Amino acid sequence: MLAGHADKSGSDSYNVGLSQRRADAVKTYLAGRGVPDSSVSTEAFGESRPLVETADGVREPQNRRVEITFGPGSGQ
Repeated sequence: MLAGHADKSGSDSYNVGLSQRRADAVKTYLAGRGVPDSSVSTEAFGESRPLVETADGVREPQNRRVEITFGPGSGQ
């Protein structure tokens, strides 16, 4: 499971799309290294699950991420 995230520097709708693009980029990277595409799922959270709480409009590099989980309970 790949979960894409964004900081609060853009609109909610833009950040959801950005989060999805981030997760898709990691999925493409993994596929290029032999991980079967069918074994990887993605989800986009936008700015709804920040690693570091900030005010709206604040850029925070730690919130711009893709989290990778695998195994039992990972959505697979």
